[in-house]
Amino acid sequence: MYLISIEGGDGSGKGEAARIILELVNDYPFPQVYSTHEPRRHSELGKLALDSVQTGDKTPLQEAGLFAADRLDHSHTWIKPLLEKGNIVISDRNIHSSLIYQGIVGDLGLEQVCKMNAAAMIPDLVIWIDCDPEKAIKRIQSGTLRMTSEKQEYFETTDIQKKIRKGFNDLLSGKIRVPEPFDKCCVVGPILNEGGLDELRRKLRDELRSFFNRKPAPLNVDSDQVDRYLLNSLVKDVKKQTRLPGAPEMKTAIHIGWLSGKSPSEWMKLGEDLWPKDTAKEFDVPATSYSQSCWSILGTLSLIVGSTEVPRLHKSLGPHRMVTQRHTQRLVKWLEHERWIHKQQSHVPFSEAKVFKLRDEKLGYGRLALAMWPLRSSLASWRRSNPNSKWEDSLPEILLHGTGKNPPMTIRRSVNNILKRLEMLTSGHENCPTPKNADELIIWWKTKPPK
Repeated sequence: MYLISIEGGDGSGKGEAARIILELVNDYPFPQVYSTHEPRRHSELGKLALDSVQTGDKTPLQEAGLFAADRLDHSHTWIKPLLEKGNIVISDRNIHSSLIYQGIVGDLGLEQVCKMNAAAMIPDLVIWIDCDPEKAIKRIQSGTLRMTSEKQEYFETTDIQKKIRKGFNDLLSGKIRVPEPFDKCCVVGPILNEGGLDELRRKLRDELRSFFNRKPAPLNVDSDQVDRYLLNSLVKDVKKQTRLPGAPEMKTAIHIGWLSGKSPSEWMKLGEDLWPKDTAKEFDVPATSYSQSCWSILGTLSLIVGSTEVPRLHKSLGPHRMVTQRHTQRLVKWLEHERWIHKQQSHVPFSEAKVFKLRDEKLGYGRLALAMWPLRSSLASWRRSNPNSKWEDSLPEILLHGTGKNPPMTIRRSVNNILKRLEMLTSGHENCPTPKNADELIIWWKTKPPK
């Protein structure tokens, strides 16, 4: 879902930073974490780009063209397919290196380099590693790279490295404007890498935590499409199950009748009425049933077959519904206390982990949370503005139904995402088709299924 690039001068310690970030990101609920580098050493295009900086016989335009060709191929054949599946890609160097080395040092200009790379993936997060050029050159000369190769790149001199460092400082600090489309990147740094690895790890951990806690929209993929892709694997598991463990026998599969005869707006009222607000403050959890973390936990639990434990639940949240593991543990403990979930005996020998599942009578609310996720913030805002109104009126008012006005583009996009989610989750009513447009969605929201 996110592309993270590590930038800085040669010998600054980007490779070490990339290895540390690879370890740190594994603590977050991404399906997989992948590392790469640019230019690629194992592709024909990458080898041509590397050869151009080792021989120094190409013009800045030719050099930039080789790097851009490798980056575009890398972006669309390898990086984007991984991002679309919710993964993290960590790249040792990316577009900003080309902006510095060919755009500034090579005097090609930033606009020209950006145009050549305009179709490439845009780094969501750029981590700028900094180091004194004289120390960096010593690292290069004594490092493992020079133990395996005698070819020196033409810019590995103290004078050029000083120019490169100034270029990174001017570009990544905002002193020089980055042309479109690469002006959208979130840049952090400089992170000075002249101390020990523990200090570098601490700085990187703080920056990653700050970035992920903000939950920014990804720049290269649609976040709701990514979430639907990840949810689909859980839905496939649910479709194989005809009833929940311990539940009464059902005539239809549990993925079809999840609304249990209630309308979605009735489930919203039920969830709100049953939410134990009195103890929420004591446990330091949200006081409303429609908060992001509550919908994330309850929704995900509604699709997990059988019982689970916190690490598995946390991993299943995915990057779009991300909640910290500590908050996940706190919510699970409280939901167990308030009987929204219940513990079960672990059948894994010698396992001490607590396993639990969402109670059957709350499953409808959890599944609805996943279906209506794209409009969660709009529904929460509506309730704050209309504390005494009926939930059945919320969706028509959010969609400006009957006013003759069109809702904002963001609302229309959210409705389209809800319709796609319902195609995957079903309407929740046996023998009832999923809504196909906003008008049918409002009817579905307000109406009980026919008996």
